[in-house]
Amino acid sequence: MGKFKISLISYLNSRPFLYGLEKSPDKGEMELILDYPSQTAAKMVSGQVNIGLVPVGSLSDLGEYQIVSDYCIGADGPVRSVVLAGELPMEQLDTILLDYQSRSTVLLIRVLAHFFWKKEFDWQPTSANYETESIRGKTGGVVIGDRVFRIENRYRFIYDLSAEWHKYTGLPFVFAVWASRETQDEGFLQKFNKALTLGISGISEVENTEKSNFPGVDLNEYFTRNISYSFDDRKKEGMALFLELVRKLPALPE
Repeated sequence: MGKFKISLISYLNSRPFLYGLEKSPDKGEMELILDYPSQTAAKMVSGQVNIGLVPVGSLSDLGEYQIVSDYCIGADGPVRSVVLAGELPMEQLDTILLDYQSRSTVLLIRVLAHFFWKKEFDWQPTSANYETESIRGKTGGVVIGDRVFRIENRYRFIYDLSAEWHKYTGLPFVFAVWASRETQDEGFLQKFNKALTLGISGISEVENTEKSNFPGVDLNEYFTRNISYSFDDRKKEGMALFLELVRKLPALPE
């Protein structure tokens, strides 16, 4: 049998998973692939990977799927690296640029706007470098991942979207879960989850490795207070509510 192909999100928040998988004594059974969130689900659908860290908003694309781990990318309050940025307060914005790298975050801000903020926006797609070139005046932008660390002091108004979700629902938000479209060998899944556990227990080593890449960022706070990796019952409740609200969203105008 060939190697198990595993797609990880190529952001700082998934580095502990990457660390554990790379340090695993069973690494030889795995091929690790780093992708943007939007690419992970696409590769799952096309059969290019066996297991992926799939954005929750893209799970519906998979058809039949199984969640294969008790770990996730989640937050129980502010996540720091998923934001709405703008020069003006949200109430004065009329256009929102949507991050092309993540469908889940696009759906999250639409859920927040429709059900909780009770505000309508003109939603616009984006391309590379929009986060530094196109957010101005009454146009705000959703920015996710490591780019947030570079722009969070650039704009006067930064709204943490996970904190906004928690404020209105009292629940954690789940950004991505480990999923597969096919039944995987139970023996391999045990090795896979043991590797993820190794990564979470090695966060201090990840901090030392990454600190030069993220000057000025408190990596310990980010990994241990902003990101929450356990896919527990409260996160499952939060994910279920989010997916229910997504199904109730009105369609975007053509």
